[in-house]
Amino acid sequence: MGDEAGRHDLEAPERTAPKAAEEGRPILSASSLLGDRREVEIHHGDAVYRLRLTRAGKLILTK
Repeated sequence: MGDEAGRHDLEAPERTAPKAAEEGRPILSASSLLGDRREVEIHHGDAVYRLRLTRAGKLILTK
């Protein structure tokens, strides 16, 4: 079960990328946002969000 969950997480971007491209939405990679960092700030209006890369390779967006 754990192996399937890991594979599912890795396959998800491949399945969604073609749909995003078909609909004209830009596709950004996490590495293009994070570079060699584990956390960045994203400013949206008056709010500041943090995008973090966990040790498990997951992304967390918090306000």
